[in-house]
Amino acid sequence: MKRAIFRQHGDPAKVIEIIEEDDPTPGPFEVRVRNQVMTINPADLLSIEGRYGAEPITLPATPGVGAYGIVDAVGEGVTRLSIGDAVLPVGGGFWADTLILHERMAPKAPAGADPEQAALMRANPGTAHLVLTDIVDLQPGDWVVQNAANSNVGRMVIRFARERGLHTVNIVRRADVAEALTADGADAVIVDEGQDLAAAIAAAADAAPKLALDAVGGTATRALGGALADRGTVVAYGLLSGQPNEMDARDVVFRDVRLQGFWLFDWYRTATPDKMRELHAFLEAKLAEGVLQTDVDARYPLDQIKEAVAHAARGGRNGKILLKGDHNA
Repeated sequence: MKRAIFRQHGDPAKVIEIIEEDDPTPGPFEVRVRNQVMTINPADLLSIEGRYGAEPITLPATPGVGAYGIVDAVGEGVTRLSIGDAVLPVGGGFWADTLILHERMAPKAPAGADPEQAALMRANPGTAHLVLTDIVDLQPGDWVVQNAANSNVGRMVIRFARERGLHTVNIVRRADVAEALTADGADAVIVDEGQDLAAAIAAAADAAPKLALDAVGGTATRALGGALADRGTVVAYGLLSGQPNEMDARDVVFRDVRLQGFWLFDWYRTATPDKMRELHAFLEAKLAEGVLQTDVDARYPLDQIKEAVAHAARGGRNGKILLKGDHNA
């Protein structure tokens, strides 16, 4: 089997490497999964760089939180899965062509789903759905503002908000993505060119937003907080800038604007089984409806991991970068 590892933090394209190991054998209640698709997310790159919030981690480490694979061996006592079943692994360390998982960590993929879209189903769409539903009581007609709106999470937020009758103001850095976001259902797109963002948001929305979604951090958090209604909430779910979140004391003290974090991995650690089933049922339904369709910019075999992470780190992309396993049918 092959898997990607990094032995030290640094530039992903420089520190990531592929190692080969003997094929593992599943133990009791375990299954062996041959990955066909693995996803690359910003959090993976930040983790390799040592800039992700979950640090410190034990090195060497294997990144990756999204995958689609096929069960090709089962251990004693496995009852829920059979050889040939398609699964969506839960957990991490998935940049490998072969995994050993407890059967409860290998839920079946939706029947007939496209492997690439299924691999992308859980992380970004799950975050988008939960930040819209679990934090602020939003009603049809309310406004939401977000930065990094051209990210996969951002585009899912736009689509889910539209379905719920919510309005969105979407901040991006490139004018050429505005048309795609409008097609997704964006009510307003603001190209960040160094202007007063709070004023631009106020001009774009007919009511002050109750919720802001921040994937950037640093001064971007301050701009979102300044645009919110009194007692509004900024949800920080990413840190693309690598800078600490900033808030204006006038917004925090005198208008009760709040900053709250969200991390999907932590949500899974604390959610009840019923909540997890509810989320997965929602995502499977949206996948079947085509709502979760995600653009893919390029695909690389696992052996070309350095090229893949370098591509994923570049600006100007119009879709996800995927890794492909050696066991594709």
